Amino acid sequence: MLVDQQPPIFADTVAAALLGERAEELLGYHHAFGSHPILAGARTTAVTRSRCAEERLAEAVARRGIDQYVVLGAGLDSFACRSELVDSIRVFEVDHPHTQEWKQARLAAAGITVPPTVSFVPLDLEQAGARALTAALAAAGFDPARPAVVSWLGVTMYLSVEAIGQVLSTIGEFAPGTELIAEHLLPAEHRDPAGQAYAEQVQAAAAEGGEPWRTFLAVEEMDTLLSAHGLRPLASLRQRDTVDAELWNERADALRPFELSVLAHAVVPER
Repeated sequence: MLVDQQPPIFADTVAAALLGERAEELLGYHHAFGSHPILAGARTTAVTRSRCAEERLAEAVARRGIDQYVVLGAGLDSFACRSELVDSIRVFEVDHPHTQEWKQARLAAAGITVPPTVSFVPLDLEQAGARALTAALAAAGFDPARPAVVSWLGVTMYLSVEAIGQVLSTIGEFAPGTELIAEHLLPAEHRDPAGQAYAEQVQAAAAEGGEPWRTFLAVEEMDTLLSAHGLRPLASLRQRDTVDAELWNERADALRPFELSVLAHAVVPER
């Protein structure tokens, strides 16, 4: 919404404030060069996955009374500081301790108040292990006896399959009815040309920055992994599946879906 045109796919009213002094520079860069496939692809990925996760949460709250939301690898996710849902649910943001310190400093500098229903849970998912995640959430007030919605966006590609499995195993032990929205990247043979071009450039940049992409999973592989760790796959949502077709067909900007990232939707079944 800050860069692209109507109709909006997703609106983040806090993003500019979190960018702080660099907001004008960074947004200006996207305004000037936003049609570049890499920049447009990054925005497409961000808005579609955030929209999908938050729509699933809103539906779970409205239809089933879910009142716990766990954001794994929260980064600069701003849901907790802009959504009306935080008045009626508990939000648990899980991320690396250094990342959370930086984010909280950014929130304070921007004058953004963190609602009392939000808990920061500092944890390194790669190193801590499954038991540590359960303990850390419980210490922050999470009730494992009640179902929750868990979002896990923009993270699994940086982890080993073993680490992903450990996290899924923990979520699989949450209360029945718990829903998971987890993003994963497709292997090269499952991408379209736009997805492959994006992956080649961004993967190289991520590796140079010390955060290489490590894991790629086909839909069938992700479903197998989910099932092996106590979750029942419900759907696999491509970018084009996350919004109504009209929002793609009516676009005058550069946002277009491409085949690289998939959102796996799963649930913890009754035992």
